[in-house]
This record gives sequence, C-alpha cells and structure tokens, in this order.
Amino acid sequence: MKIVACNSNRPLAEAVAAKLNLPLTRASVRRFADMEVFVEIHENIRGEDVFVMQSTSYPANDNLMELLITLDALRRSSARRVTAVIPYFGYARQDRKSGPRTPISAKLVANLITEAGANRVLTMDLHAGQIQGFFDIPVDNLFAAPLFARDIRERFAGRSIVIVSPDVGGVLRARGLAERLNCDLAIIDKRRERAGVSEVMNVIGEVAGRDCILLDDIVDSGGTLCNAAAALIEKGAHSASVYTTHGVLSGGAVARIASGPIALMTITDSILATEAVRLAHNVRQLTIAPLLAEAMRRISDESSVSSLFC
Repeated sequence: MKIVACNSNRPLAEAVAAKLNLPLTRASVRRFADMEVFVEIHENIRGEDVFVMQSTSYPANDNLMELLITLDALRRSSARRVTAVIPYFGYARQDRKSGPRTPISAKLVANLITEAGANRVLTMDLHAGQIQGFFDIPVDNLFAAPLFARDIRERFAGRSIVIVSPDVGGVLRARGLAERLNCDLAIIDKRRERAGVSEVMNVIGEVAGRDCILLDDIVDSGGTLCNAAAALIEKGAHSASVYTTHGVLSGGAVARIASGPIALMTITDSILATEAVRLAHNVRQLTIAPLLAEAMRRISDESSVSSLFC
C-alpha cells in the first residue's frame, strides 16, 4: 500500500499516513515556468495498491489537473490499483442541467478521473448522491455525520437541541443526524431569487428557547447560513451553530460569518484552512484523517467500508 500526496491539502495526507503508520511516497508535483503541471514518482510502485490524495478545492482547475496528471503517472508506472482519494469533490454542485445549454460538469470530471487512470474513488459527503452513478468505477462516499454526532453530544450535553436543515434539499441529511442524536428536526423554507442570493421566508418547526444546529455539506459564501441563523434567532432560538463538511469559504465568507449571528461554525479539514479560517474566533475544524485512514485500510484489505457507518 502506497500513499501519494498532491499539493491541495498535504497536512491531511500527512495525518492520514501517520494514522496508517506509512510514509508518504516520495513524489514531485511541481510547475514549469508557464505553470504546466509536472509529476514524477521517485519510488517503485509496480504492482502496488496506490492511494493518491487530492481535494479539488481552490484553485479548483489547478488541483484537478494535478490529480489527473498524477493518476496518469501512476497508471504508466504499472501500479496494480489506483484509488483517487478526493475528500472534497469539486464541480459536485454542477450535477444536473440547471438551465438550457448548460453543462453537467460533475459528469465530465468523473469521466476525466476515470480516463486518467483511477480504478476507484474515495470521497466524502458528495453534494448529490447520484454523482456516484456518474462514474463507471466503484465509488465509496464517506459521511461526516457520525463525527458530527460525537462532537455535538460532547459540546451540547444536557442542552435542548434541534437539528435544522438550511433548505428543503438538505432535509434527508439533517433528518439522519437528528435520528442519530434522537432530537427534533426543523427546516428553513427559503426562496432563492438568483444564484448566490437567498431570502429566508419561514422556519418550520419548534426552535424557541433551544440551541439550533444547522447542518450542510458545503459552505461557500456563507450568506444562506447567516440568513438562516438570523431567522432562527428571530424566532426565539437560544443560539444558532453550524456543522458543515466542506468549508469552501470563498471571498468574504469568513468575515461575514465572524460578524454574523452564527455562534460557532464547525467544518472538517477536507479543504486546507486558509489563514482567515485559522484566525476566525467562531470557526473550528474537526479532522477526518482517522476516518479516511480506516476507509483506505479497509479498501486495501478488501473489507467492508459501509460497516464504518453502522
């Protein structure tokens, strides 16, 4: 078993390797003067089970090209099997035609990863579960819910909590966490006037006097979650916190969250934290390294991955 790390989130790759008690495979992933990506593997990997770790986060296109070229290098080096470990799968929000003459970019990226040489994909909290069907190779989609459930039990012990879905599309995800915690569920009914702008319309469920926990898979601009938190506070909620798997946090998102009504936002380290995230007083990270390491071990051993979530 070998682990190759690209450049998008090397600290996470190092943490996973430490959990598995394996050194990272020596490799160079660098740029030419014109920013072309060049990859060279410095160890013999013939016949090995290789895992290449790369989140396709900002800069998404550069990180995607690093992943594709690394996969090609591994395939041409006669690796027995190559698993693309993509903690954050970029382009996942483009999973359907949103209007006439628009692409389904998630399917295109799935084709690219497969053609580049991946035999298997390991990812986490896909934006839409049907993206697994875009691949013609096995896909293991891990969930952060068990990690969040443990943290919520510790942090909110003895308090009256309610899990809140920030939109109708996230109800299934929020209900699953509410069932794990044996607590109530609420839903934010919002109307989106145009892309990137949302208006909260109503809160469905009893939130007055309770600690509300908003659950989402991706936080980008943070506008929707800040609006949702404000609506919950207006309805009498004691506090509004957020748990989200992928902290994209583009533009002025961190400043918006730091100055907004969200008491605490918890994200995972599927995306490398920026300096702004590290300095924010109300943003914290949970590591997914143990979960990824165990899933990779099970894939290598040909044992069950789904039993991780039983």
